[in-house]
Amino acid sequence: MKAKKQATDPEAHRVAELVTAGPLAKHRILVTRTHKQAEGLSSLLRQLGAEVVEAPVIEVCPPDSFAALDTALNNILQYDWLILTSVNGVEALFSRLEPLGLSVDSLQHLKIAAIGPATEERIQDHGLVVDIVPQRYVAEEVVRSLRKQVKGEKVLLVRAKIARDVIPQQLRDAGAEVEVVEAYQTVVPHGAKERMLEAFGNSVPDAITFTSSSTVKNFLSIIVGTDVPAKLSKVKFASIGPVTSETLREYGLPVHVEADEFTMEGLAQAVVRLFGR
Repeated sequence: MKAKKQATDPEAHRVAELVTAGPLAKHRILVTRTHKQAEGLSSLLRQLGAEVVEAPVIEVCPPDSFAALDTALNNILQYDWLILTSVNGVEALFSRLEPLGLSVDSLQHLKIAAIGPATEERIQDHGLVVDIVPQRYVAEEVVRSLRKQVKGEKVLLVRAKIARDVIPQQLRDAGAEVEVVEAYQTVVPHGAKERMLEAFGNSVPDAITFTSSSTVKNFLSIIVGTDVPAKLSKVKFASIGPVTSETLREYGLPVHVEADEFTMEGLAQAVVRLFGR
């Protein structure tokens, strides 16, 4: 029995070697994603050898009221298209069906567009077929994919309380009737400043990952009045995509690397490009 306990699992040994000698070994990466969603990115970075510090700057909460979303769902047969721009929007929408006495079947008539593969997968998990996923996971590409298909049709866009107006404005210009409803909002989580100060306490992270414009804005609001800004010249900034990169630049921060594919896997690989051997 003792010998069995001491035996080494070859796969576990291989993984351990990969982490020790991985392309991100000896690099400390700060992940700013929500606590609930950080693990996907954190796990990828750890597998690549990084030391990961999680300091969420964003938390997803219900909207001030579900009235607009509930009204839209109660009248869902009026809509031709449903556009979902995040996993959070998917979860919020489906959480309202049961309280309203509705089922997934009530959505089967809709043509559905998802902004990216993670959102598509979550929609499919609920038993619906996604018709459109743009090649690049940004609002402009959603519009490009839909522009010729929505003229004269009624579109329901489910999104965060604060979001860019590219999709509704440009689809209206293309002849669609677009209804925008808030399904969730993002806030700065309780204790965020304390966690950030701790993350910068003993040593400065080598890089910070940003997965949305909100993570950029919230990060900057959190560090106001602290000594963190003085340390940022030593830090690299990794962005998930062009919209997040634009926000970084608007606030005077450099973009040291941007993901080629706007996913957690793409962001992890971007960090590898930044530091990898």
